[in-house]
Amino acid sequence: MRSRQRMFAAVMRLLLKCLRLGRRRRFKLVRQAEQLWHYGHLCLRSLLYNSFTNGDVVLDSLFEPVYWLVDHVTRWFGVVFVALVIGLTSSIVAIVYICLLPLILQTYTPAWICWHLAYGHWNLIMIVFHYYMAITTSPGHPPQAKNDLTGVSICRKCIAPKPARTHHCSICNRCVLKMDHHCPWLNNCVGHYNHRYFFSFCLFMTMGCIYCSISGWEMFRDAYAAIERMKLLEKERLQVAANQTYYQTPPPTFSFRQRAFHKSVVYLWVLCSSVALALGALTLWHAALITRGETSIERHINRKERQRLLKKGKVSIAHGMGAGWGRARCNTPLSVLQVFRNPYSYGSWDNWKVFLGVDVPRHWLTRVLLPSPHLPHGTGLSWDLPPCVTEQRTPLLAI
Repeated sequence: MRSRQRMFAAVMRLLLKCLRLGRRRRFKLVRQAEQLWHYGHLCLRSLLYNSFTNGDVVLDSLFEPVYWLVDHVTRWFGVVFVALVIGLTSSIVAIVYICLLPLILQTYTPAWICWHLAYGHWNLIMIVFHYYMAITTSPGHPPQAKNDLTGVSICRKCIAPKPARTHHCSICNRCVLKMDHHCPWLNNCVGHYNHRYFFSFCLFMTMGCIYCSISGWEMFRDAYAAIERMKLLEKERLQVAANQTYYQTPPPTFSFRQRAFHKSVVYLWVLCSSVALALGALTLWHAALITRGETSIERHINRKERQRLLKKGKVSIAHGMGAGWGRARCNTPLSVLQVFRNPYSYGSWDNWKVFLGVDVPRHWLTRVLLPSPHLPHGTGLSWDLPPCVTEQRTPLLAI
């Protein structure tokens, strides 16, 4: 009896020890987990803490993997995108010449025939010329050797002189003069020497797509209705053929040529309308940037600088809203309030003249409405006042 009591007491003591050890280990694991959590939280805050951190910095950090993916994918698929542009454009031109042009010559009046032939071929020539020049013209790169340019910084990535408005392209792995962006549809950077070609291609391609969409609207409606009738008649023909033998099957209601014609018209209208909407929005965006005398990169830089100065109270909201348009819009003395202004803006009208290279009135015809390979103003290394600017800029403080 005593031996059983001793054994029972020993078992109970052993169980109590196990429970105590389990509690100690559990509490120890909880304490270790809490310590690791606090340590990780402290490390994370110490690594991410920055007095200059704002929503833009956080957004750029979140999109950094996307930027890396785009840089590496664009580098290899640029040729594919160029081939896609050439293929789609060639298909539209082939449909117009094979399907629509004979119909236009048969049904339209001589005046409308002349209009379509003149405008269509002029627009096509402008699209082909500017796209070819945009993909074959180098955007411009700064010299690698030391030079006598004043105010030139050093690029941190390629360790070379970096003039004003020059930025490093991670896809081309080179600095580009007056870089706007790297365009995968050109497989080339958009910079100082081909920026005009890029914008002109976008403009004339949008105009051509709008022209095709408006001109082919009635044809599209007729072709879409014909395709619906084809589907209905084909369904009825199959229902009749199901109760007949092979030799009694009726022939198809529409020929292959008729089907191809109607489907080609629908394809042309849908593709041109989609491109007109997408490319038209991009063209308007770049037109607004050109009006302000900025590039896509400079707009981002100027906006952040304007916000920083607004927070410090160095510029007013009116000055900040008017930045980039070339002239101040208030009478506040410079000694009282600094004025933020884009130093490369000469006013809306002069910005367009500088961008298009219009020095005299006849250049609007020879350099804008006709293909022209003329070079832009300046070398992209320094930014002196172009000769086509009508008024001298107001001597404001440029931040």
